[in-house]
Amino acid sequence: MSLSPGAAAARRVLAAASHSSHEGGAKTWKILTFVLALPGVAVCIVNAYMKMQAHSHEQPAFVPYSHLRLRTKKFPWGDGNHSLFHNAHSNALPDGYESSHH
Repeated sequence: MSLSPGAAAARRVLAAASHSSHEGGAKTWKILTFVLALPGVAVCIVNAYMKMQAHSHEQPAFVPYSHLRLRTKKFPWGDGNHSLFHNAHSNALPDGYESSHH
């Protein structure tokens, strides 16, 4: 069973971090944090930003399905009809979207 070069390198790094002598463990994880974790987070942020820019900001069509937006009792905040994290652009009320102008 042969490993890919990336998997072999990862195995060596993790093996170095798990040796019985713990002197270099903190240094290894510090290097991994700055070399892998922070750039990985940066790539994810850039990806999310680019997808947000390309995303169409049109309001989805309202379809009054009978099993959605059920209100058996009022919410304990506000007017009782809006959820706690209500967004007028993307969250519909039982009778449709609120009329909002940008």
